[in-house]
Amino acid sequence: MEIERKWFVCGWPENLIPEHIYHMEQGYISVRPTVRIRRETEHGGKTEYILCFKGKGRLSREEIETPIDEALFSRLEKFIGCPLIQKERRDYPLENGLVLEVNSVDEGQDTAFFYAEVEFESEEDARAWSPSCAGLAHYLSDEVTEKKGVSMASYWENTRHGDC
Repeated sequence: MEIERKWFVCGWPENLIPEHIYHMEQGYISVRPTVRIRRETEHGGKTEYILCFKGKGRLSREEIETPIDEALFSRLEKFIGCPLIQKERRDYPLENGLVLEVNSVDEGQDTAFFYAEVEFESEEDARAWSPSCAGLAHYLSDEVTEKKGVSMASYWENTRHGDC
């Protein structure tokens, strides 16, 4: 189960140092239900290939991720036939073991944007957490957790689907 809150943000957070930095490329085989592939390379580390299935929901939804090999990833990428979404994600540690994940999407494109997520153990924890507790009230002021049409799958449909 994935339980997370999401915000649109402007750039990287100031005065925070990322613990991890990843370059990711992801594409969608299906958006309803969500079936996604992702190549994820940690800065100075290894590359992982992931097949992901996501259920319905916004604050919480079922998520199944399984590793795949590079050959299958390449075959699925060709099957999709569209340019993959380019992302850089930086993970910033917060109090109580939480992590602020900030993503830069398709940098340099007209459609580029930033968003941030924080994952939680329970819906109760998610609803109780306030960005002001982490000194991030100004940075995390545009919450979009419950809004329709702001998922990465929706972004894929809006920017890739008609071109392929």
